[in-house]
Amino acid sequence: GKGGVGKSTVTVNIVCALQRLLEEEGKPGVGVMDCDIYRPSVPLMLGAAGRPEIANDMIVPMENFGVRLMSMGFLIDEDTPVVWRGPMIMKTIQQFAQNVDWGELEILVIDLPPGTGDAQLSLVQTIPLEGAVIVTTPQPAAFNVARRGARMFDKVDVPILGVVENMSYLETPDGQRQAIFGEGGGAEIAEALECKLFGQVPLDPAIREGSDRGIPIVISDPESPAAK
Repeated sequence: GKGGVGKSTVTVNIVCALQRLLEEEGKPGVGVMDCDIYRPSVPLMLGAAGRPEIANDMIVPMENFGVRLMSMGFLIDEDTPVVWRGPMIMKTIQQFAQNVDWGELEILVIDLPPGTGDAQLSLVQTIPLEGAVIVTTPQPAAFNVARRGARMFDKVDVPILGVVENMSYLETPDGQRQAIFGEGGGAEIAEALECKLFGQVPLDPAIREGSDRGIPIVISDPESPAAK
């Protein structure tokens, strides 16, 4: 629901972690659909670039770290803004769902933009979703918006799987935790929504660096507290 809380960062790290687990179990892999049409950031964070190919009238998704991905970021130039009305957004999301050759996947993770608008409504009308994960930061300015956004899924019969609290604390070299953005927001949302608090991800410069370099921290430093 809220912008700037790290939804895409959480998404790319979750998909890379899931891909590794599924490979170990010998199961089909993971795909990620970037539905943030105006601000696509998943390609940068997963270190993928270029233009997708077309085969048998279907778009072939890009791939990195074993994860298949599709994003508006592959279809437009880096400096070109997307200036579209709602129907164009809805058509693009339908194409990502229906005209991309995802192959055999165990899980498709969908990264949504902020808000409760055209992208979200189009998605729930196009794909039968198993559930939603809510991402927030601890402070009221974020979790109040995220909680309202989560209520949208109730209205369209999509269960809330749980909450991830991002940027939860900064750990100093001496091991103390500083609550830069306050405390308790993730737990408060989870309680209000009657779902799990999956975890609290620390405010770690390595997460940001990994996202900018296209190597998520679960790949670059899987034993770090943030990756775990």
